[in-house]
Amino acid sequence: MNQPLIFLFETFLGLFALALLLRFYLQMVRAPVRNPLSTFVAALTNFIVIPTRRVVPGLWGYDLSSLVLAWGVEVVLVGLVVTLSGYQIGAHLIPLLLLAAIRLLRLFIYILMVATIVQAVLTWVNPYSPAMPILNSMTRPFLRLFQRYVPPVGGVDLSPLFVLVACQLILMWPVLSLETALKGVFARAP
Repeated sequence: MNQPLIFLFETFLGLFALALLLRFYLQMVRAPVRNPLSTFVAALTNFIVIPTRRVVPGLWGYDLSSLVLAWGVEVVLVGLVVTLSGYQIGAHLIPLLLLAAIRLLRLFIYILMVATIVQAVLTWVNPYSPAMPILNSMTRPFLRLFQRYVPPVGGVDLSPLFVLVACQLILMWPVLSLETALKGVFARAP
């Protein structure tokens, strides 16, 4: 009965958390500011990020207000989903906060995977696409890890494949295990 409401909350709050996390990530990797994605994300999130900067200061040049807001949106989303699913949050505030952090990590990994796939496809189809500078900024730190040890084979860079495999392994083992364990706390709640 509450499934449509859960779907709406997960869709809209999830997309808003994605926008906030993407804003933090683009700023963290110093992606070019003058591109349609950065402009869209800034326009979508400015109404809440700018006032929050007064309360949450930056650290080492990073805008932590976007990250804190993304985590806060995930906390609200997880709390709503748990409550609407018929479970009680009760005294389980710490698992709720941890579950929101795990979900944010999963969302970050999905962002990285999509950026890696799109970049790999564009290098074959249109390497001079206007999207390439932002995609390079988003994937460069992770691709470099594998490019040091895996040389190109026949002129083909295999590092995107290794990044995707590593992301999938992280999603399959630690992220899924922690998420399942934390969800079990709410299922056992009285």
